[in-house]
Amino acid sequence: MAENQTSPYLVLARKYRPRDFSTLVGQDAMVQTLGNAFAQNRIHHAFILTGVRGVGKTTTARILARAFNYEDETGRHPTLDLETEGMHCRAIIEGRHVDVVEMDAASNTGIGDIREIIDSVKYGPVSAPYKVYVIDEVHMLSTAAFNGLLKTLEEPPPYVKFIFATTEIRKVPITILSRCQRFDLRRIPAEVMSDYLEKILGQEGIGFEPDALAMIVRAGEGSARDSLSLLDQAIAHGNGTVTAATVKAMLGLGDRARIIDLFEDLMGGRIAEALTALRELYDLGADPQTLLADLAEFTHLVTRIKVVPAAADDASLTPDERTRGRDLANRLPMRALTRAWQILFKGNEEAARAGNALQAAEMTLIRLAYAADLPSPDEVITKLTQQGTLPSGSGAPQLPPRGPSGGGSGGASAMRLEAVQTAPAPVEVPASRPQAMAQPQAVAQPQPVVQPALATVTSYKDLIALAQAKRDVLVKLALESSMRPVSFEQGRIEVALSDGADPGIIATLSARLQTWTGQRWLVMVSTKAPEGFTIRQEAEQKKQAATEAAHDDPLVKAIMETFPGAKLVNVTVREEAAVPDLPPPPFEEDDE
Repeated sequence: MAENQTSPYLVLARKYRPRDFSTLVGQDAMVQTLGNAFAQNRIHHAFILTGVRGVGKTTTARILARAFNYEDETGRHPTLDLETEGMHCRAIIEGRHVDVVEMDAASNTGIGDIREIIDSVKYGPVSAPYKVYVIDEVHMLSTAAFNGLLKTLEEPPPYVKFIFATTEIRKVPITILSRCQRFDLRRIPAEVMSDYLEKILGQEGIGFEPDALAMIVRAGEGSARDSLSLLDQAIAHGNGTVTAATVKAMLGLGDRARIIDLFEDLMGGRIAEALTALRELYDLGADPQTLLADLAEFTHLVTRIKVVPAAADDASLTPDERTRGRDLANRLPMRALTRAWQILFKGNEEAARAGNALQAAEMTLIRLAYAADLPSPDEVITKLTQQGTLPSGSGAPQLPPRGPSGGGSGGASAMRLEAVQTAPAPVEVPASRPQAMAQPQAVAQPQPVVQPALATVTSYKDLIALAQAKRDVLVKLALESSMRPVSFEQGRIEVALSDGADPGIIATLSARLQTWTGQRWLVMVSTKAPEGFTIRQEAEQKKQAATEAAHDDPLVKAIMETFPGAKLVNVTVREEAAVPDLPPPPFEEDDE
């Protein structure tokens, strides 16, 4: 007992460091590949292990060194079955074997350090079957060091093995990567990490709460070392137990349930309650920037559950996040969630730069809560119509129902957690339009302009479409902006050139037409002064007229009055060919 009190404490990350592949966590794919290679005696001479910090790169390198140099009473034979220690295993585990050389490339970056390795490669191992060189953080080596290692790495002696580990695989030259067998160590899944931590706590005889363990797993981000370090800290912080309250205080996290309450207040536009909740969490010690990050994280969770419902079954989620997140995903539209994410993301940056983070967080929440009062365009039209703001028979266009990806109606009603309409309401078909609605195939469909072989041009518009299909930007631009059609016949075109137009475009157009249609075309320049407008000028005038007409539309006027300062940015004019030839709407029959 006295020895236990006087011996130095060994942190969990070192105490429970895997010593063989059977205890390595979360890297089953790599273990299977190595197992097959060892079974078939197809063992490469150089390996490179990559992955984020704490997933087991250096640990895997040491286990591989044991596997290469395994020797027991039956002799020397590389194997992955390391449950029984061999003659060299203990010295390799403790880092004192003479034939296993570990080098930290972060502090040994030069060509001189690599030259020592190159010189020592000439001599065989002292006692083990193989001489193993483990170079950690290999991406830190200089260019000269990498170049010096190339030849030895490509053709090493048969008794030498190289194992590299790095977190920055992109910084390793491709010439090094091509000489190594690469293994990508993955982040450890949350459910695997939870089981691993539960097993360690059971061996240590320490009580814990599942919610606390879920917080540690989430904060560890798939890193075993980070998760064990946080677990060590949580045990000390909780005086021998791991509780949700102590982990929240340790990590500076707000109560997850209260974060969800705050999220619901914001989505419902209840700004007073939201600011009160923010202040209470701040008084309890929560960091304002962390609170914004927690809100953004929960927004992402709800959005992910909305797109992938199975995401609610993640083992790292608390019961509140799982049940209430699924409920909110069903009730909130996608438009509201993406808008909330953008506001919180921007607010997080503002809180980081602000002198008073709490004030910046409050302004972000105010902006987010008031965004709940912004109705969607279809809600504006419905509201104005119901209030009688739009005059009867104004011809307000009916918006098409949104699909499921739009998340329903959106706006204030959806942000206030009302049920999302999943199917559009039935639409009455006017009696005057049964034939048009029953025969949709009568609607004109756009036909392709370009034929597989030679094209046929029957009008000036066909010529512009042909130039566009051939991707001849020069000719298309000239036809629209520099020329005005005077007459058009098969094989003969007369045009008037605009001021400043290049006369050489006439010869270019004639040559292009012969190539595209397979016949000669006579392109003439009119001797008369150009009158009228070019195609582009006509389009611009048509658009300007449509914009002026839109300003006079009763619906647009009503929206302008409802939203002071609103501007009509763009008006799109539909092509006449794309509009079906349908009977006039019923309201036009009453106009006398």
